Amino acid sequence: MNVHDFTVAMPGGASQDLKDYAGKVVLVVNTASKCGFTPQYKGLEALHRKYADKGLVVLGFPCNQFGAQEPGDEEEIKTFCSLNYDVSFPLAKKVDVNGDAADPLWQHLKQRQSGLLGSRGIKWNFTKFLVDKDGEVVGRYAPTVTPESLEKDIERLLG
Repeated sequence: MNVHDFTVAMPGGASQDLKDYAGKVVLVVNTASKCGFTPQYKGLEALHRKYADKGLVVLGFPCNQFGAQEPGDEEEIKTFCSLNYDVSFPLAKKVDVNGDAADPLWQHLKQRQSGLLGSRGIKWNFTKFLVDKDGEVVGRYAPTVTPESLEKDIERLLG
C-alpha cells in the first residue's frame, strides 16, 4: 500500500484520488491559520509556484488538534490563506492527524516515517511528509523545518 491508494476529502464535499498524483512528487503538510508556523504558507506557496510545472504537488491539510489553532470552517480557512498568503495549492478538508479519528492517509504517513526518536504521532502543525513519484513516503520533517530548506530533496525526487 502507498499514498496513491488513498482518497482524501476536499472542501465542498469533493474528493481527490491520490492516484491522480502518480508520477508526481507530493509534499503533504498539516496546516493551521493561527500558529507561530503559519508564515510557512508563504514558503509552501513558493515551492508550489516554482515546482508545480516540474511535477510537485503541495497538499495542505488544515488541522485543529494543536492548540485549537485552526478553528475556522472551510470558507474561513480558504479566505485566510488566499488573502494573507495567496495560497493556490490545494487544501483538503480539515482533518485529525492523531488519535482514533485520524485521517487514514495520515495514519499511513506516520506508519511509514517515524518522527524524532521513533515517535509516530504528529507533534504540531506544519509537520511535512515528502512522497516520491511512486507514492512512497521518503521523508518526514518537523514543523521547525522550513519549506525552503526542502528544495534539494524535492529537486532530487523530481529528477
